Amino acid sequence: MMGHGKVVLVLGGYGGFGGRLSRRLSNDGWTVLVAGRNLESGRAFASKLVNAQAIKADREQDLTPVLQTYRPLLLIDAAGPFQDSDYRVAEACIACGVHYIDLADARAFVGSIAVLDDQARAAGIVVLSGASSVPAMSGAVVEELAQGMDDVCSVSMAISASNRATAGASVAAAILSYVGRPIRLWRAKRWRRVTGWHSLKRVRYSVEGRAGISRLVALSDVPDHDIVPAAAKGKPATIFRAGPEFALQLLILWLFSWPVKWGWIRSLSPLARRLRPLQAISANLGTDRSAMMVEVKGRQGEQCIGRRWTLIAENGHGPEIPTMAAQLLANRLADGKLRVGARPAAGQLSLGDFEPLLDGLSTWRQVDERTYLPVYRRVMGKAYDALPKPMRDMHDVFGDAGAAGFATVTRGRSPMARLVATIMRFPPEGEHRLHVSFAEEGGVERWTRDFDGHVFVSELSQSSRHLVERFGQMRFHFDLPSDEAGLTMIMRKWSVLRVPMPLFLAPKSVAREWAEGEDFWFDVPIALPLIGDVVHYRGRLRRI
Repeated sequence: MMGHGKVVLVLGGYGGFGGRLSRRLSNDGWTVLVAGRNLESGRAFASKLVNAQAIKADREQDLTPVLQTYRPLLLIDAAGPFQDSDYRVAEACIACGVHYIDLADARAFVGSIAVLDDQARAAGIVVLSGASSVPAMSGAVVEELAQGMDDVCSVSMAISASNRATAGASVAAAILSYVGRPIRLWRAKRWRRVTGWHSLKRVRYSVEGRAGISRLVALSDVPDHDIVPAAAKGKPATIFRAGPEFALQLLILWLFSWPVKWGWIRSLSPLARRLRPLQAISANLGTDRSAMMVEVKGRQGEQCIGRRWTLIAENGHGPEIPTMAAQLLANRLADGKLRVGARPAAGQLSLGDFEPLLDGLSTWRQVDERTYLPVYRRVMGKAYDALPKPMRDMHDVFGDAGAAGFATVTRGRSPMARLVATIMRFPPEGEHRLHVSFAEEGGVERWTRDFDGHVFVSELSQSSRHLVERFGQMRFHFDLPSDEAGLTMIMRKWSVLRVPMPLFLAPKSVAREWAEGEDFWFDVPIALPLIGDVVHYRGRLRRI
């Protein structure tokens, strides 16, 4: 029996992240109980630490006897995986009067930890879930970047680990649990279902004075997808991506995601242990560089402001970062600075809390800030300011936004017109509820129009004094004559595969936009030479 004291029991205490955390807590003066299923591995690791002892403990079994025997002040669960896990460990801690922290990144597990709040409060116990890179550290970065913003439009995050730092089976199982599976994302002011490990994107991580890193990342499911929209001003769209150092590894997993998406198999989770030998083969390849990026876009007064925080870790120090939040919170607990109750670890720490620990590693950080002018403002100049407010609200696209309303669609009568409308994925004839998603990145706006489930997309950008709208490989250049009543889109040129085409062969369309009351109204007819009317849609929208 050790008694409470400054004693911490670390489940998985000799593992990839648990071992690093045990070492950090030992250096901070904690007596560390290095716990896990393999007592010999635990002893070998504990022998290298000051004030450490190995004990046998299995998070899948009842831990009450272990907690009653050793009576630690705190238990930290660094074992995982937490996907499809229950709260038996935290409940045992509450029952035995032991504080609890975990390194979970499982969305449902972290998001529902508050179900233990009443029990924890009654017992005077602190229960914190998600004390890792996400959501504890990522949440601190988002809060820092959003300082001074009146409204946050979007939050985008990405992490890429060094190939040499790839963690064990629990991390692999966590990733495989959502590959190809539906993930709920808050986008354009509504919840959408998207596919895990899709939405691929190449991210460049840049810090002045260091070589940049460019890596492919894919959509991952993390607690931030619920926590950030609920906590940040404006309920911003939020997306988190992650990826390994080598794009080939990501793409192979992406290929395996399709049988899951199609329903042929339920999950790739059973493959977790089989992937470890394959990973070991390439463990000595690649670099020792990891990276993390958080970008927040929002409005401050009349300005659109984007802030991006980038971290690059070298010399193999990347895997230290996921343990920092738990270390900080453990020390804060020992100082009596954490309130009792059960909750996610997001919002418990500031970015400044992490800085001293990051300074002790080979890490480099940078915050970049820029202002932005939406596409219509850039094209129209001063004439934009004369537009009615509902029109300016609709076209002030930055980061992510949404609008909802209704539309009436009519189609051309000829067989050729109907064929063209089908190929272009124009909506069917009739009355429709309409939702429009606006997503801006790199100065290009992506408009996704959803007519009762019938979706078609175009991209808007600027070319000299023209607004350019792209449908697939077709680009249309417009003038935007306007007055205080509204604007008209007049086509001046067009191209296919960037090859200029004769204007007399162009689709015929004079689109109009105007405002009535608080609503944005539109009227868009589209016809083709020799074919006639193809589609005509008109209606009203209001920003959500």
